[in-house]
Amino acid sequence: MTNGNGTPPEAAQLNVLAQYIKDLSFENPNAPTSLHQQGQPPQINIQINVSAINLSETEFEVTLSVEGKAETAGKIMFSFELAYAGVFRITNVPKENLHPLVMIECPRLLFPFAREIIATAVRDGGFPPLMLDPVDFVGLYRQNMERQMAAQQTSGQA
Repeated sequence: MTNGNGTPPEAAQLNVLAQYIKDLSFENPNAPTSLHQQGQPPQINIQINVSAINLSETEFEVTLSVEGKAETAGKIMFSFELAYAGVFRITNVPKENLHPLVMIECPRLLFPFAREIIATAVRDGGFPPLMLDPVDFVGLYRQNMERQMAAQQTSGQA
């Protein structure tokens, strides 16, 4: 395949320039009672979001936000919030492929680090480490795009 002038196109590149915790909060509001052996496993709720901002034409800051809490018998055992971000340089990617790349591949690269931070924070809070299940970032992306399109249709009809 060529780029029209007989030379092959340059390969797409995705480089991680930096990774960092933007915000981390862990709360154990009912300690030490919450640390006692419970009769049933806690109900754990997790919310995951991805956002991105352009820093330049080729650099993007992508933030993976993970919030969660564990409850048992109506009481919160623990809760946490993590905003874990990375700066990515992306070159030689067609404009129509850039948004999915930023919103799917970048958080996929950040996730293992965010997962480890959460597991460590929960363990250091006195509980067994919370190992988050892998996330389907393609499905999350599609879900967010569908939500945006529905919101645009609703605002267009108002």
